[in-house]
Amino acid sequence: MLPTTAGAAKKRVRPRASGKTAQVEASPSPVPNLDSPQLYINREQSLLQFQWRVLEEAQDPANPLLERVKFLSIVGSNLDEFFMVRVAGLKQQVDAGIYELSPDGAAPSGQLEAIRAEATRLMAAARECLWRDLIPALAEQDVRVLDYKNLSQAQRTIADDYFREVVFPVLTPLALDPGRPFPHISNLSLNLAMLIRGKDGEERFARLKVPDTLPQFVKVSVAPAAPSRPGKRAKAHSPQAFVWLEQVIAANLDALFPGMEIVETHPFHITRDADLSIQELEADDLLEEIEESIRQRRFGTVVRLKVTEEMPAHILEILISNLEVGELDVYRVRGPLGLSRVRHLCPIDRPDLKDVPFVPAIPSALEPQSKEDDIFSAIRREDILLHHPFDSFQPVVDFLRKAARDPDVLAIKMTLYRVGRNAPVVEALLEAMEWGKQVAVLVELKARFDEESNIEWARALEEEGVHVVYGLLGLKIHAKVALVVRREGEKIRRYVHLATGNYNTVTAHLYTDLGFFTCDEDIGADATDLFNYLTGYSAKTDYRKLLVAPINLRARLQMLIQREIEHQQRGEQGHLIFKFNSLVDKPIIKMLYEASQAGVKVDLLVRGICCLRPGIPGVSDNIRVISVVGRFLEHSRIYYFRNGGEEEVYMGSADLMPRNINRRVEVLFPLERREHIRHIRDEVLATCLADNVKARKMQSDGSYVRVGRADGQPALESQAWLIRRAKARDSA
Repeated sequence: MLPTTAGAAKKRVRPRASGKTAQVEASPSPVPNLDSPQLYINREQSLLQFQWRVLEEAQDPANPLLERVKFLSIVGSNLDEFFMVRVAGLKQQVDAGIYELSPDGAAPSGQLEAIRAEATRLMAAARECLWRDLIPALAEQDVRVLDYKNLSQAQRTIADDYFREVVFPVLTPLALDPGRPFPHISNLSLNLAMLIRGKDGEERFARLKVPDTLPQFVKVSVAPAAPSRPGKRAKAHSPQAFVWLEQVIAANLDALFPGMEIVETHPFHITRDADLSIQELEADDLLEEIEESIRQRRFGTVVRLKVTEEMPAHILEILISNLEVGELDVYRVRGPLGLSRVRHLCPIDRPDLKDVPFVPAIPSALEPQSKEDDIFSAIRREDILLHHPFDSFQPVVDFLRKAARDPDVLAIKMTLYRVGRNAPVVEALLEAMEWGKQVAVLVELKARFDEESNIEWARALEEEGVHVVYGLLGLKIHAKVALVVRREGEKIRRYVHLATGNYNTVTAHLYTDLGFFTCDEDIGADATDLFNYLTGYSAKTDYRKLLVAPINLRARLQMLIQREIEHQQRGEQGHLIFKFNSLVDKPIIKMLYEASQAGVKVDLLVRGICCLRPGIPGVSDNIRVISVVGRFLEHSRIYYFRNGGEEEVYMGSADLMPRNINRRVEVLFPLERREHIRHIRDEVLATCLADNVKARKMQSDGSYVRVGRADGQPALESQAWLIRRAKARDSA
């Protein structure tokens, strides 16, 4: 039943003073209570729904086979992170006696119950996909993933030789006895639990870690025989065969325990609480504090213990007792354990089983018009919009390299959130120091699971004299901004790059993101004010064009939504199209409900979490939620406002989550050229909304169904369409 405010739905009888028969007067329509828990989807369940959509890509036979394997590995790694962070956080709340309800009215303990049920179903479905679909399909393509017990004698010889030469020197068996306590089991490690019987007949427990520094599949391919008949063509590719690394180890344990009997061996996998606890207020040195937190991550509380269905109770009891886990934290699954490891199959040299590669385009606006022309000249001519990976990320690297060497460039300032291990962007900044530029870099050390990489780059930058700032107290710096200050004649000009994604050349090929070059004076001045805020002391509360969290972004977004409601109330068709990763923020959700109630058309392109319920009569019947899961990770954030025909578009780093709006430094920037706005509206947003191949539509209960095609409707896969569009522009 639709929640309403008390008494709003009653009819009232109003007697007339004339004494005539009273008339029944219907009250106004019920007023929905927008705070009702029934109007909100649980965040954790919504995130698990996203994992189901990723799994669907692994199950889809229309995808190339090794791409399906990749999607399955992503499900495994996503679930690992889900337990390390989200489940760990809920368990901490339960342990601390915190019973704060989520917007959907669920207590932490209730959420953990629901998570266990859904995660169990998801893990079972993922393994069914592997064993029923992928491994047989790979075998049909002459890529066989075998169990050790099914290897031929020749294949066993290859596997055993590999064990002796490569694996054996790396292994370290750890015993459990009165003199040797239960060993530490590191986070996300795959291990073998063993019972060993000595000559005295006594059984002892031992643990062995399966090395994660080695390939997780051992290649046991035997050279194919020559064609049996003259003139018979050989296959275009050689058959390949692999066996799981842990099975090779288990079959050769006698080499580790000579003179002992291996009674039984069972794999297990653990997931620990990996959310960093950083006491910023007490930290004299944030870098050292984060380094210590990373070290402690290895010793976090165990939040999930995965074992195979075959593990006997007496072995499981040893693990439960020594790892101090509850029975509800144990998940029995069909092997293999550590599903993310199947990604080790993806580098196989079989291009016929992968997506067709393509070369990203260079926008025509960046093509030199003379020998003296450079990227600064191009930006002075016009603002430049890049759509990655369809457009190349190389211009961003070239922009920084050019700035590093240009004698007229005085300073470079930049934010770095996730740059990866191989970082041409950081190398360009180091080169700028060699050329005598003033360089300031905001390195976010608290970028989850990228902390170690960021620490290494921060130290490298500091050693070269770069001004490195590690973030603000209580805030993560998530904004993507690069500022180049250049002397041009008697004046100073500022060139700015703003983006929705990170300065990471690897993920720029894997994620859909947007980048923007401009030398607009107001945006340049805003960028300067932003860096002054980040590196110094600033109480600035307004910006000329940028929306900056936590300063003015929430207020401005709410004002823009309210403006759309007012346009609708004046008889103009209001329309909002928002594209982002996650929608969790309750005040924003309530405003979107209010916009729908006013008649504003609301289209939401949400990759992952969506706590809003679309399609509820009287509340959200004008809201449509679409999720596209395809070849590339949808990562761009776009906010479109029809504004009575005077359309406005903002893009940037911010999702609609409390952490982004309240506890991070985020930036949204405007597009002002009409052709850019039309491109975003018609070629990016409209194409995603029209996708009938990779798109799913969210239902009011939080589930998703494929959009599908009407009779006679052509197939439209948005990412494939954008690849073709980029190729056509490049060849024109």
